[in-house]
Amino acid sequence: MRILLMGPPGAGKGTQAVVVAEILSIAHISTGDIFRANVAGATPLGLEAKRFMDSGEYVPDSVTNAMVRDRLSHPDATDGFLLDGYPRTLAQVHELEGMLRSTGTSIDKVVEITIDTDEVITRLVKRAEEQGRSDDTEDVIRRRQEVYAEQTAPLISEYEALGILVRVDGMGSVAEVTARVLSALGV
Repeated sequence: MRILLMGPPGAGKGTQAVVVAEILSIAHISTGDIFRANVAGATPLGLEAKRFMDSGEYVPDSVTNAMVRDRLSHPDATDGFLLDGYPRTLAQVHELEGMLRSTGTSIDKVVEITIDTDEVITRLVKRAEEQGRSDDTEDVIRRRQEVYAEQTAPLISEYEALGILVRVDGMGSVAEVTARVLSALGV
């Protein structure tokens, strides 16, 4: 199964992605993790990505696409994956379609986790305090929400038109949301 998990930053995508990918025995591919690994390793792509991440902007498509293309080529993604944090723009949607078409595959389902913006901000501020993440100041969090609304929300319409979008309420315990996601996937 090839799944995209979407929703605003802080909606619980990362938490759900880990749990759902484990239950389905597919690779969890998080662009946030890919970015942080490249930043920590001070790779050229990582240094470029860091400039954008620190200001709350999206990393340019060229950098993001290169990182994702590389990750999808790993053997653990051959039989299925759950993408968390990608695609975020219409250009990335088309790039991903091209990547998958070249392997004779496509996305099976897109799960949109919905949540209240104020709840998202509260979650991210708490996470920043717990994890010491410099990229999670309140101003940066608010900017990420704006960028999500401007650039990512239109993707929802694209996937809805393809008939592969399902919406899941992200409010509640991790177990409650996981049950909703699995039900939406028909598992």
